[in-house]
Amino acid sequence: MLHRISSPKRIIAWIILICCAMTVNAQVEVSHSKNNRMIKLFGNGESAAVVVSPEDFITVKKAAQLLAGDMTATGAENAEAVITDSPESRHAVIAGTIGHSRLIDDMARRGKLDTNAVAGGYEQYMLSVIENPVDGVEKALVIAGSDRRGTAYGLLSISESIGVSPWYWWADIPVKEQKEVWVGGNYVSQMPSIKYRGFFINDEDWGLKPWSSHNYERELGDIGPKTYARVCELLLRLQANMLAPAMHTCTGAFYSHPESKLVADTFGIIITTSHCEPLLLNNAALSEWDSRHDGNWDYLTNSKTIRGKWENRLNEAASFENIYTMAMRGVHDAGLVNEIPADKKATLLQQVISDQRDMLARHTGKPITEIPQIFVPYKETMDIYEYGLKVPDDITIVWVDDNYGYFKKVSNENERKRSGGAGVYYHLSYLGAPHDYLWICTTPPVLMYEELKKAYDTGADRYWLLNVGDIKPMELGIQTFFEMARDFNRFDAKTANEHQAKYLSSVFGQRYERDFKVILDHYYRLAWSRKPEFMGFECEWDDAAHTGLRDTEFSFDNYNEAQRRLADYRMISDMTDSVMHSLEPGYREAFFEMLAFPVKSAYQMNRKFLMAQLNHELLASGDAAGANRAARETDIAYDSIQTLMNEYNSLLDGKWRGMMSIPTGWCALYQNKPATTVTAGAGEKELDITLSDNAGFTDRCMVIDLTDYEFVAGASEHNINIVEGIGYDGHVIKLGEATEPVADATDLSGAKAVYTLPAFVADSIDVYVDAVPLWPLHDGRSTRIGVAVDDSVKVFENIFKEYSREWKDQVLRNGVVKHFRFAIDKSKTSHKLSLICGDPGMMVQKIIVDWGGLKKSYIGPAAPVKTGVMSE
Repeated sequence: MLHRISSPKRIIAWIILICCAMTVNAQVEVSHSKNNRMIKLFGNGESAAVVVSPEDFITVKKAAQLLAGDMTATGAENAEAVITDSPESRHAVIAGTIGHSRLIDDMARRGKLDTNAVAGGYEQYMLSVIENPVDGVEKALVIAGSDRRGTAYGLLSISESIGVSPWYWWADIPVKEQKEVWVGGNYVSQMPSIKYRGFFINDEDWGLKPWSSHNYERELGDIGPKTYARVCELLLRLQANMLAPAMHTCTGAFYSHPESKLVADTFGIIITTSHCEPLLLNNAALSEWDSRHDGNWDYLTNSKTIRGKWENRLNEAASFENIYTMAMRGVHDAGLVNEIPADKKATLLQQVISDQRDMLARHTGKPITEIPQIFVPYKETMDIYEYGLKVPDDITIVWVDDNYGYFKKVSNENERKRSGGAGVYYHLSYLGAPHDYLWICTTPPVLMYEELKKAYDTGADRYWLLNVGDIKPMELGIQTFFEMARDFNRFDAKTANEHQAKYLSSVFGQRYERDFKVILDHYYRLAWSRKPEFMGFECEWDDAAHTGLRDTEFSFDNYNEAQRRLADYRMISDMTDSVMHSLEPGYREAFFEMLAFPVKSAYQMNRKFLMAQLNHELLASGDAAGANRAARETDIAYDSIQTLMNEYNSLLDGKWRGMMSIPTGWCALYQNKPATTVTAGAGEKELDITLSDNAGFTDRCMVIDLTDYEFVAGASEHNINIVEGIGYDGHVIKLGEATEPVADATDLSGAKAVYTLPAFVADSIDVYVDAVPLWPLHDGRSTRIGVAVDDSVKVFENIFKEYSREWKDQVLRNGVVKHFRFAIDKSKTSHKLSLICGDPGMMVQKIIVDWGGLKKSYIGPAAPVKTGVMSE
């Protein structure tokens, strides 16, 4: 029997896949029949008590209540959390925090439990089955935590092992009832790879805010404590520990609802804030900063008022667990308001930081070096930092991506010596130039892994914050991120690429794993060259030449480019339909939210714009009837998007009503229907958009098969390998690891990948090298790759500035192309093309060789397809 429970105290919904009598979920062993090495969690009218000592933390008590509720949802009768030091239960789960639980400390004192493995640790727990642990209990599964979150994680690991996942409420997956469950194990958790792990709710205007205000928390009319209770429970179950609350002007500031901070603390969640909220103050909210009464947000002219605001915030919040954003920017996401030279800005921010640290020490009563603080060099603040801003050594520097998934820099050798260490701020969703992507999550997990690895390998293990927009529909990206943050060394590029398909198959059935892998491979590959939100080929906040909807650059005439894109999208859309219809009815809502909606929506957005483009092209060629049909297909795609969003908002009797829309940002147009022309009286005719052998033919040009190379280690000994899961054709060739020493990109004796080319009758060839648009690792590094044909070497180097036209084009297409011309010795029967490692970590995603036949298209001819490489 499947259950979906919505009562606040017993809100559990998740799947357990019972494939055998006993399963092991990493830490907790589970059996569905008697096992003498375990305790009986529940069955036949009996339930083990979940016992916590009265003096333990409220977070531990909360987790115990959640576990008892989870047991009830999976079939237990009379499951309850018992707050006592004198339990009476044949079998029990006894949980406690070392030094804060009389039960745990007494067992340790009597030699029943050795807690040395986790004592003094950070967010760790141990569990073991103990006979007669305390008077009144015959056998217990004992959980000892190093701190409040460690103990809570241990309790909730039992929940997950019996089939209740962190996503039970946010992803609507029902729980399967079980008759009998036994649990046991002997396990010690490791400290998390990343100390502080959390997400930032951002740009909530078009999803979480209307959903909360008009649906889930309509009595308050805002995102408030009821919503944050759901959010914080999710974070705790994900073994995260940090939240940056929603902060747009449309939303009441987090501290404007006093209960919200109490809710977060009961779940053990630390409050942090975005880069533009110094000392927990949200100056985007009028309740926090109103220039009509408070004056300018200008520390040079109005520091007294600003300091007063900070003093008041610390008065109410300093007693809780927080991570403080230091320095300041302008109001909301703007730069500093005062027009002063860069050196003066550095001096000003150093004074701001000094004043803030005085306040923090005074309000917390702690040494300043023991108070978690971050400095986020975001946008213009990075320029001020690089100009010479001196950030105190104990403050954590949080490196930022460029809002499109590529880190602008990570710690250099000197910065790695700082006691405050480093962290990252990464985006799955963004509002800003050159274009928003707020609708669906299309950031490949492999890109996220590769970029996070660069940061992690250079010391960014203190603080990881993920911008998740409205949380939904970012479930898969969030799951991957937090699993990496918990145990980064468990991942490599291959496991990152396989992770989401395996995760979905663990939820919906192992028989679908291959289908999920094919769907996700194509989904991320297609969005790599152009996200669905970018298909209008517009730029926002730009000049007239780049503003407004326009036809795409995908070609219907050459290389089957547009036709193949539509065919691939249609294939994975049909695959999601097939899987969804084969699922039991209780699972279909969850599948729709997590995978089907993003895939089908991406298809229809692409179809909308490509059919409008075809309408324009056919009309120009004189085919009015075909153009009319293309116009109707545009209308159908536009209506299909609306239907999909209506279906999402109508799920489960409107549970998510208000959550799903196409976020328009401040000036986007992609949500609109592109203009088409219908010729009256011309009728319609069927469109032929099947793949054409002639259109796909390459004449006097070729695409290099990146996987078919000879690796030459050379003197530098950098490794070279294929990374699957990113790139126009689903894979890239990676030249070395980013943290390895720089090599000479012009040295033909260095590490290189060598490709064999045929003989040419031309005097010269043009080589187009398309690379992933990475930033230099840090100051002193570049983006150099050697490109050689035979003995002639040229250098690929991507030099750009953020917000330049070059950078905008790069992030919108996830690529940067460089063109090289090489003279050819026509007497040779074959030639060698080499990619030489210069700045390690660079990735090449496509190489096109042209000797007079290359035709216009967006990303060029498709790469040769080999069995097992994107062949579906």
